[in-house]
Amino acid sequence: MSWNEPGGNKKDPWSGRERQDTPPDLEAVMRSLQEKIGNLFRGGSGGRSGGGNPMRMMGLLVAIALAIWALTGIYIVDEGNRGVVTRFGRYSETTLPGPHWRLPAPIESVTIVNVEQQRFIEVGYRSGGRQQAMGSVPREALMLTQDENIVDIRLAVQYQIKDAKNYLFNVLDPDVTLKQVTESAERGIIGKSSMDFVLTEGRSGIADEIKAEVQQILDQYHTGIRVITVNFVDAQPPEEVQNAFEDAIKAREDEQRLKNEAEAYANEVVPKARGAAARLTEESEAYKLKLIAKAQGEAGRFKQLLTEYEKAPEVTRERLYLDTMESVLEKTNTLMLDVKGGNNMIYLPIDKLQRQAVSPEAVKEAETLQAPQDVLDNAVKNSRATTRGREGRGQ
Repeated sequence: MSWNEPGGNKKDPWSGRERQDTPPDLEAVMRSLQEKIGNLFRGGSGGRSGGGNPMRMMGLLVAIALAIWALTGIYIVDEGNRGVVTRFGRYSETTLPGPHWRLPAPIESVTIVNVEQQRFIEVGYRSGGRQQAMGSVPREALMLTQDENIVDIRLAVQYQIKDAKNYLFNVLDPDVTLKQVTESAERGIIGKSSMDFVLTEGRSGIADEIKAEVQQILDQYHTGIRVITVNFVDAQPPEEVQNAFEDAIKAREDEQRLKNEAEAYANEVVPKARGAAARLTEESEAYKLKLIAKAQGEAGRFKQLLTEYEKAPEVTRERLYLDTMESVLEKTNTLMLDVKGGNNMIYLPIDKLQRQAVSPEAVKEAETLQAPQDVLDNAVKNSRATTRGREGRGQ
């Protein structure tokens, strides 16, 4: 049986409930309210039929006014916002994005708070609206450091609202509270740091410390604020000592530059020196091993020679003599000739004959040594040829 046929109880298969369970229509409510008000006024008129129409009209006007007043309670919360509802000034609830209804004013009121908007405050300076420092505020910007110096610091704090209820009701002015908390935390942290640290490498670390301390204090106050970033817009000494401080910065930069150059030179020289030292160490170690090996070889050769000497002393002695004479004479320009059939061994000083021409005294000396004539002739020819070659080169 279809849901809309007679006898089907008119059950809606898509809603899953009877039509009688749906909320009453606004027209029916207004009509019922009008009838009740009309009956009330008719009853108050003493039952006279002549006064029924004015009273009915008055009731209708009151009903229309009530309907319009009820409609004023409808409100819409946009995405990224929260609606804070108060009843007679006291917090009632926080509504999420979407359409809502509240009791009309003056019973309840709603305040829309944007919880996704990026807000920021300026501490120590005031900008022209683009976060560019236009001028310093000495009362907020001047800080005393640990080494008793004065610095001019300008901060920009960016934050969001994380709890609309706390943001509206727990503090009188959240922005002023945030600025005072930031200034207090900033003075405490700067007072524990030196001037050089604040103006040079300590900026990021100090900003993080300020952010953490500010967030901790805001959470203790239940302000409903979440700090996103704390940025150093500027940090410098006061204008009265700006020139002197610039000179100090230049001197510090020169010092750092010289240190870097010295470190670079040391990094270049030290490896070379270490390499040379390692090379000398290795060469000395190789020389030591060479000498040891040579000594061991000589010792082994001597032992073998001793063994041979013990077997044949005369032969070994003669061989040693000949080897020694060979090693000595091979380094000189000396010629030894053994004449057949004679008992003498001819000695010719070749080096002297090469340095000068053969004189008659040299020939006589050679004859006295009983040298063969062909040997003498060859020696004279070689000597004269060598002398002519030297004279030709000299010319």
